[in-house]
Amino acid sequence: MKIGFIGLGNVGFKLANSVLESGFELFINDLDKDAGNELIKKGAKWLETPKELAKKSDISITCLPSPKAVESVLEGAEGLIKGMGSGKLWIEMSTTDDKEMKRLASIIIEKEAHAIEAPVSGGCHRAATGNIAILVGGTREAFDMAMPALSAIGYQILHVGPIGSASVLKVATNYLASTHLVAVGEALMVCKKAGLDLSTVYEGIKISSGNSFVHETESQVIMNGSYNINFTMDLVCKDVGLFEKLAQDLKVPTEVSPLITKIFSEGRNKYGDRAWSSMIVKLQEDACDENLRAQGYPEELIDDTPRRQGYEIIPKNINT
Repeated sequence: MKIGFIGLGNVGFKLANSVLESGFELFINDLDKDAGNELIKKGAKWLETPKELAKKSDISITCLPSPKAVESVLEGAEGLIKGMGSGKLWIEMSTTDDKEMKRLASIIIEKEAHAIEAPVSGGCHRAATGNIAILVGGTREAFDMAMPALSAIGYQILHVGPIGSASVLKVATNYLASTHLVAVGEALMVCKKAGLDLSTVYEGIKISSGNSFVHETESQVIMNGSYNINFTMDLVCKDVGLFEKLAQDLKVPTEVSPLITKIFSEGRNKYGDRAWSSMIVKLQEDACDENLRAQGYPEELIDDTPRRQGYEIIPKNINT
């Protein structure tokens, strides 16, 4: 099986590397050719256009920063769609808009090819080891076609439903993670100002009902002071914006979502597009003239779990 991968950013590079390390023949493309140098040294082949990549690949994967970037890669003059044909498969692994995903998938399907969405969740440290979770939207036939590639890239893989459903769920999970991050910053600062030791606070939250994946991971790089979660402010703003737009389209009244969107907009304006997303807690640090530092926490998260073969998660209410 020949796999093509477009988009070698913080997450995409690690996903593509998992494909390569699993023994697949890998073709790669990115706006920045230098982003693929390490993969090329390990055996990946660089192709100049998405069209050429799609023609030579059985499965073409995109992992890009925005719906606009996905549109450009697929529908540009040398776009991926022009290289798709009967029996081929497109896997979209970006966090994107569900309506745009449906539109692009319909064009792929008209070419007698297949399309699924497969956004990932769990952080760059898990993307690096192949232990990241994958949410999948698409037909069962396309899901089964994609499983050899997906099980090389991720560990827990959930078939959510038809095209569009995984995009909705991924946007919802990213909104929750962003909300947890803001709340963690406030909680840590209250404890710091009350005179508590932050290492003790970290362990206390970790064993309590207030724990979350965000606390267990991002609190560590906050207390280190690197804030390096390998995810940037502009991407969070895109994600929480997608959630708020989805809520508005569905006429769901929200109170927390507009506030989270506002807070991250302030953080982006103050610290810049490419600031790490966990730097949102600096709004608290700056306002209180305090830092949230503690000794012994890592500069960057590392997943020490060995790479495992991915498998499908079956929801309890679905008969197997």
